[in-house]
Amino acid sequence: MHHQEKQREDNLTELMEFVLLGFADMPHLQWFLFGLFLIIYITILMSNGTIFLITKMDPALQSPMYFFLSHFSFLEICYVSATLPRMLMNLGTQRRRISLVACATQMCFALMFGGTECLLLAVMAYDRYVAICNPLHYPLVMNHRVCIQLVTGSWTIGIPVMIELTYKIFSLPFCGSKQINHFFCDIFPILRLACGDTFVNEMLVYILVVLFLMVPFLLILGSYTKIVFIILKLSSATSQAKAFSTCSSHLMVVVLFFGSVIIIYLRPNTRHSEGTDKVISLFYTILIPMLNPMIYSLRNKDVIMALRRLLCKLFTH
Repeated sequence: MHHQEKQREDNLTELMEFVLLGFADMPHLQWFLFGLFLIIYITILMSNGTIFLITKMDPALQSPMYFFLSHFSFLEICYVSATLPRMLMNLGTQRRRISLVACATQMCFALMFGGTECLLLAVMAYDRYVAICNPLHYPLVMNHRVCIQLVTGSWTIGIPVMIELTYKIFSLPFCGSKQINHFFCDIFPILRLACGDTFVNEMLVYILVVLFLMVPFLLILGSYTKIVFIILKLSSATSQAKAFSTCSSHLMVVVLFFGSVIIIYLRPNTRHSEGTDKVISLFYTILIPMLNPMIYSLRNKDVIMALRRLLCKLFTH
């Protein structure tokens, strides 16, 4: 009896570290993937960093919309930095081991930044709703104090909740396999390694998905439904085109981000979907943050003009 307990303790002690498999099933593509993801990471840092800088420095981009966009760009850098550097290190060194503490830390930050992104996208939709549906009261409703409160709320609301969720998941006993079939420490790949009952944890995850994913998503859909009705009532085609152009880029980001995250977290937790989950996770953790600056800048004349002014200053001095 004592021997069995001692053996179980040893197994649990051994599992103080995991193995992130990542893309180990593609051994001949390791350096190609390293180069590809390094280029993507540098692109994300530079493009989101540029949008953050021009929205802070350019006098023409000081409206609430660009205030939220600057925070969104900074958030994208944080969100990607929670997962991509570790993946690059694993691809470059082929040392895939990650300690339990490092894994828990990565999951916690990825969840916090992901939750913040959902809330911030809802705030940005509300901003567009007020600007188009109630333009006369827009400066009063979306004053600087309100903007700061909305951004602060988006950044802080999820912190205690995600810390608690991470603590509950990593308090489970882990035995048997150490291999996480993913490129970062995500919720369901970790829960699959737990040898205790994970029902309560899974229910907690689904509750948080509803609160941090579905509620903001439904609020965004509600905002855009009203916006579309208002736009269609506008008499001139020019007014309609202008109103659509300010919202279409944000709506594109919302559909891409929420669509992929909903597929991951609201699907049944089965081992058969691990390969598909990895591909979809790449989509919302890496590809969308890379596309977002292009979506916002290429479809926004004010951002393009501000970028030109910044480039002119850099090259003339």
